Amino acid sequence: MRKLTLALLALTLISTPLQARAQDLLAGAAKIDITHPNKKIVEIPLLSRALVLKTEGETLVIVTMDVVSIGEIGSIPDDFQANVRARIEKALGIPPQNIMFNASHCHGNPSPKSEDLTVEVIQAAYKRLEPAVLRSSRAEEDRVQENRRMQLKGGGEIDVRHAYSLPPNKEIHSTGPIDPEVGILRVDKPNGDSLAVLFNFACHPIQGTPVSSGDTADMSGYAAQVIEDNLTPGTIALFVQGCGGDINPIAYKSVDHPRNAETLGNLLGLSTLKGIRKAKPNDDQRLIVINETLSLPRSDLAPRIIELEQYRDSLVNSFRGTTLNLRQFIHLTNKHNLAPDAPSYHISRYLHDKKLGHRNLEIMDTNNLQNMNAYMQNIYRMEELTRVNANLRLLKMHQQQNVDAGKRTIDVEVMAIRMGNFVMVTFPGELTVPIGLGIKERSPHPNTFVAGYTNGYIYYCPTAEQLKNVGGAQEDSDCILDPQWQEIFEAKVTELLDRL
Repeated sequence: MRKLTLALLALTLISTPLQARAQDLLAGAAKIDITHPNKKIVEIPLLSRALVLKTEGETLVIVTMDVVSIGEIGSIPDDFQANVRARIEKALGIPPQNIMFNASHCHGNPSPKSEDLTVEVIQAAYKRLEPAVLRSSRAEEDRVQENRRMQLKGGGEIDVRHAYSLPPNKEIHSTGPIDPEVGILRVDKPNGDSLAVLFNFACHPIQGTPVSSGDTADMSGYAAQVIEDNLTPGTIALFVQGCGGDINPIAYKSVDHPRNAETLGNLLGLSTLKGIRKAKPNDDQRLIVINETLSLPRSDLAPRIIELEQYRDSLVNSFRGTTLNLRQFIHLTNKHNLAPDAPSYHISRYLHDKKLGHRNLEIMDTNNLQNMNAYMQNIYRMEELTRVNANLRLLKMHQQQNVDAGKRTIDVEVMAIRMGNFVMVTFPGELTVPIGLGIKERSPHPNTFVAGYTNGYIYYCPTAEQLKNVGGAQEDSDCILDPQWQEIFEAKVTELLDRL
């Protein structure tokens, strides 16, 4: 009996700290519609969602928004973040550096009142604070995304965009990696009902829908809706965009079926639900928030601009005259593809001429094939020219931005957050997936995830290796940073993760 009593006492002492910490944690969540009032067809609305976590010594606000970015591009103004933080600090006393904003990077057009609405949703989440327990998990979804970068056999890389064409199949050597992992933080009420779910995944949500095209919350919006519809009523599902800079929806350039983000969003949502249902209570309920400013070097793009302009001139000068026009080329292509051995008539005529020693059709087919190849080479040069022109415009824009900045560096916010066993680091740029994979691999914390597009926007942020390809792909050209940025950022992340 004495042994049993001691065992029960030991069990009580072991379990009490976790229970006490769990009781100390408060959480509240809310969402609000920020769809533009002029939008006539709303297939999936744009939303701002807010999650507030509070302990005795710390308060954290996470805001996720169905917008392309927090400032710089799109409809959210540059002063949005500072204004919302100031208003929330005045109203609720929450330090500005403890308020995180993540853009899903969908390309919808939000309401001009998004600032007021976002302040409202944070206040609503704060008013709903109640005791909560954190659970963490992960899921996997590899059917909805693809790396849009392709390595060429001749060297260099290109990417998949609607702004320009893809090279011929024979020129492609390989494609880049994806990160199929879904990071999951489940916030539950003490009775086990779900209160909120935060899920982190890396993919551009730009698939569009058959009716409203890109003006939608897209696949991440549908995924969040699936999650909310299948958990405790009132649950708020917050999608946190990851390192999606070089990740497109699967089959992004398909012309054989309607583009429909709902299909991909449903897959992502259902896979995430599997992980949510396996989430286990964290062994502690700590809340740690670190927000630091990092100074990163700006790029000097002038030499690359000169090189690319010279290459563009060489492409223009390489065009050659051809006898065919588009109509003739398509006509001949159809014939030669249907019957390569007898494109101009039934095979019987070729056999007949062969017996008589006539070669008229054979010679005409050979000449036509040569002209088709010459025309095709011009098409390939034209497609390459569209890529060069599109990326050259980006390089010139960013070179001017860097000159106008008046200094060789840019200051950015980097956050490191620990929510129980769930750890997340943030960055304001469009991080490419190798950055996120590397951080996860090196982290001392098993459940580490990365959020790009957070607390501002500084365009694409490729790896130093990818930036050797400047001018060849959008990510490398739509970038204001010098290649040294990666080493500086990753050193800071290592330091922050050690402090968590």
